[in-house]
Amino acid sequence: MGYELRVERDAPLAYAELANVSAQAGFELRGSHEAGEVLARHGDSEHRIATWSGRLVGQPGSDWQVAQLARLTDLMGARLVGEDGEAYGIRNGVVEQINGAATYEFGKLEEIIAAGPTDWGV
Repeated sequence: MGYELRVERDAPLAYAELANVSAQAGFELRGSHEAGEVLARHGDSEHRIATWSGRLVGQPGSDWQVAQLARLTDLMGARLVGEDGEAYGIRNGVVEQINGAATYEFGKLEEIIAAGPTDWGV
């Protein structure tokens, strides 16, 4: 099991809202209100960016997946939080991780999305 990023917000996230936001953002939501997954396309391939089981969680393996999760989270008015309490988001078109006073920039959202999912292990 990889590192987990979870989507958090003050108001509970309903499956119907997740379906609506996912569709508007160009993601595909498969499954049911009990369990499912959010998929994003790159070229001819689909890639899972999050799973749903009453809450939305991702286990990214690339900057592209982090960027997609951050984009989806922003559209829901939510926060993307890592296991260690760090936050992920998009500011001025740049995907970043914030941990206390330290900020790490992944890069420009447009460039990361265009580059596609390149596994960190590669």
